[in-house]
Amino acid sequence: MNGSLEVVRLHRFEGDTKLKAFVDVSIGEYLIKGLRVVSGPKGLFLGMPQEKAKDGKWYDTFHPLTKEARDSLAERVLSAYNEE
Repeated sequence: MNGSLEVVRLHRFEGDTKLKAFVDVSIGEYLIKGLRVVSGPKGLFLGMPQEKAKDGKWYDTFHPLTKEARDSLAERVLSAYNEE
């Protein structure tokens, strides 16, 4: 992934909920807000930011272009989540 990736904000949620945290990251000079750490059947995973459209469906607003980029982003964010 080009540019330095830094976790800018990690807001955890307490209690028994699938949503564990909201995360904002910076990549180079760009800020990506609204990443989500979610608990699923296979463990924690990283959900991309979403926006609700006029049709009532939710759509991702950020897309890593390759599997490697997605995996790298998920690894860094989940590592930061597990550290704190």
